[in-house]
Amino acid sequence: MLYPNVWEGTAMSRHINKDELISKVRQLEGLTNEEKSALLELLNEKKVYGLVWENHEEAVEEQLREQLPVFREVPERRILSDDADAPNHIIIEAENLHALVALTYTHAGKIDVMYLDPPYNTGNKDFVYNDSYVDSEDSYRHSKWLSFMEKRLKIAKSLLSEKGVIFISIDDNEQAQLKLMCDEIFGGDKFLGNVIWEKTDSPRMDVKGFTVRHDYILVYSNDEFVLKRLSPNEIPEHYNKVDENGRRYYLKPLRLMGGHKSDSLYYGIQAPDGTIVYPKESNGDNGCWRWSQAKYEAEIERIEWIKGKKGWSANFRIYADNLTPTPVSTVWPFGEVGSTRTAKTELSNIVQQSIFSYPKPSTLIAFILKIASDSNSTILDFFAGSGTTMHATMQLNAEEKGSHRQCILVTNNENGICEDVTYERNKRVIQGYTNSKGDQVAGLTGNNLRYYRADFISREPSSKNKRDLVKAATDLLCIKENLYEEANVTCNGKTLRKDYARRFADGEKEMIIIYEPAVIKYVVEELKQHPKSQKVKVYVFSDGNYAYDDDFREVINRVELCALPAAILHAYQRVLPRRKEQPIEQPEFTETEIPAEWTEGMEL
Repeated sequence: MLYPNVWEGTAMSRHINKDELISKVRQLEGLTNEEKSALLELLNEKKVYGLVWENHEEAVEEQLREQLPVFREVPERRILSDDADAPNHIIIEAENLHALVALTYTHAGKIDVMYLDPPYNTGNKDFVYNDSYVDSEDSYRHSKWLSFMEKRLKIAKSLLSEKGVIFISIDDNEQAQLKLMCDEIFGGDKFLGNVIWEKTDSPRMDVKGFTVRHDYILVYSNDEFVLKRLSPNEIPEHYNKVDENGRRYYLKPLRLMGGHKSDSLYYGIQAPDGTIVYPKESNGDNGCWRWSQAKYEAEIERIEWIKGKKGWSANFRIYADNLTPTPVSTVWPFGEVGSTRTAKTELSNIVQQSIFSYPKPSTLIAFILKIASDSNSTILDFFAGSGTTMHATMQLNAEEKGSHRQCILVTNNENGICEDVTYERNKRVIQGYTNSKGDQVAGLTGNNLRYYRADFISREPSSKNKRDLVKAATDLLCIKENLYEEANVTCNGKTLRKDYARRFADGEKEMIIIYEPAVIKYVVEELKQHPKSQKVKVYVFSDGNYAYDDDFREVINRVELCALPAAILHAYQRVLPRRKEQPIEQPEFTETEIPAEWTEGMEL
């Protein structure tokens, strides 16, 4: 099928016995097992209603058939704050499908807010598929985009926490198709709203039809998510007066304008000079007050008189501190959340580059985070582009005292985007920069930033590859546990070599990674000295699921054991495409012996 469409009902079930057809497929000769499996999967689909399209294989997906993704830190790009409580923000330079697979191990069920700004598939060189731009004449244009998005959104769903929510920007090119797809992936009952963002503050004059001034933002959430109301602390501008106690208010006429007349609301009240004032219409007819006489007498302290050319008028104060939070509207004007024009100006002020035609303003993302996140939320953007989401996260943390939101960005490095824009922008936001006008902008220094690149380990299930995966997974484990400060693993005053075991701690949490099980006895000896109240996460290399529980029996109440690489492979296998080759016989596992001698002053 070349173009996506809505499928309702299934003709095959009415005319062909599916069980007989499946049996015949299984008996076919000349097809590989993989080809038979693919046919059986198609036959077993029972879509009654929804979106269907032609699936397309991606080169990045094919790579995952043979290789497992991991992250490796680029230390020279690390930015560390002097603030011990600074949140750890992460930039991952990778194809987002590769990064999402790795994040299924580190962040499954841990992401509270996702904001995505995927390619809109306009046909104007904004969507790259298998290293080629998809243009408007490509008959598979929509199917390629849907296939691309489905693979990523299915993994994204597994990353959302129970209170998680996802916001996806889109325009008319794919909005309808994306809505149907998200209904299927996240569930139609999880649909929270379709926001209209007024992205531009001026119309285009060169169009033949409508001038489009808006984008959409589709919102889906898990059951425990609660959309925050607009804070009463955000006082509207018309509360433009301040009383003797510093309370902001505005005035409203006490006389009811053009309302229903009531004799009980027509009475005289005394002005400051003793004049008795009645609620009179502009033509002299009797009118009425908004309040009963009893309420007037009870609320007289709120009355404020103004003397004009026609005499005294009574007004009452409406205080801002009486405001109640209001629900968030699905229409977001540019004047409240920013526009693409303000976003371009913002980006060029920071990095002095204009390579993005339609960046998002940090004020838009900050607004999303205000209504969707908590002070300690974890935020993910795997179409990171210019890095606006991290900028907005850090800015909001700075505005809200005590906030420690953490942001993870993922983007590839096509044309140097990740290094020269995404990273450079957020580096300058943290360290401070000189804007395009020559003004110095202070840095948001209370933030840590770490930069990672995707790397790969062969999927061939050999003992060597398993060992390589565990050694390469150290950065994954640091990200998973949010532990980055390394300390030595010692026993009797001696230090174990880092290719045998590594330890990471921050005073409250601790993890030990054991690459060679032969050193477990030394680790146990050190753990005996730990406070009994403090549990240590211990990752240990094993050829299977056994984490050497018996070897840790003396300290079993002080540790949480995890066997590697089994835990990583278990997480990955849920989302990885199938390998084309059958697994080969794996050799028996042999532990590496540790040298018996200890060398004074040297690492083992």
